[in-house]
Amino acid sequence: MAVTMADIQHLRKMTGAGMMDCKSALNEAGGDYDKAIEIIRKKGQAVAAKREDRDAAEGCVLAATNNDFAAIVAIKCETDFVAKGEEFIGMVKKILNAALENRPKTVEELNELAVEGRKVHELITDRIGVTGEKMELGAYEYITAASTVAYIHPGNKLATICGFNQAGVDTQVGKDVAMQIAAMNPVSVDKDSVPAEIVEQEKKIAREKAIEQGKPENILDRIAEGALTKYYKDFTLLNQDFVKDSKITIADYLKNQDKDLTVTDFKRVNLNVE
Repeated sequence: MAVTMADIQHLRKMTGAGMMDCKSALNEAGGDYDKAIEIIRKKGQAVAAKREDRDAAEGCVLAATNNDFAAIVAIKCETDFVAKGEEFIGMVKKILNAALENRPKTVEELNELAVEGRKVHELITDRIGVTGEKMELGAYEYITAASTVAYIHPGNKLATICGFNQAGVDTQVGKDVAMQIAAMNPVSVDKDSVPAEIVEQEKKIAREKAIEQGKPENILDRIAEGALTKYYKDFTLLNQDFVKDSKITIADYLKNQDKDLTVTDFKRVNLNVE
């Protein structure tokens, strides 16, 4: 059976593979679309195995909300050229939409979700066959809250999601807080949610620094507590200075909207090296 240009274009639309790959697969499959698709998919698996030891340092990070649920999905690849491609970004959007609809709790659950008849991990492998680059699910984060907001920094390398304790939070307020998280990279919502190991590490660092400076033993604990207070100011969201108005904190900014309004949770994913 002779393979026509229409056949090649149809298979390319179905798979996203290159014209020559589609032509070769159709010729090998004798014009059978299902067999040709399987040939292309097997090529993706073979390429994935060969590229396993390569570094996937680029990629695309997207975030979105679905009422009381918000999610971030990051798919990594080898080059910025592929990361900026329309079809690659489109694949990330499809995976994110599947997450918003199904609300998986782990990366493993997300990988098993169906997208257009293929599991997420299979969809990524198929794209490997098209581009010839290593790809992987780099990150998946989600939150649930009375209201949620998502922010994607220009370039699709950094995204944040944020949850609030009240429904119907003003759009600009939500965006401001999500952008604050992107810009200032807090470690937790407030001082009570800072992991205990970080608290102890910061106190230890402050004590050691004070000892090096020759400070008396009897004031080391006070110095450590002072350093911890500064850490809370710099690295807990509600205590940080608002980037748009350094005269107030994020907690103040929220109270100016509603005295009971606060952040309950947030996530931040950044593919760039901090």
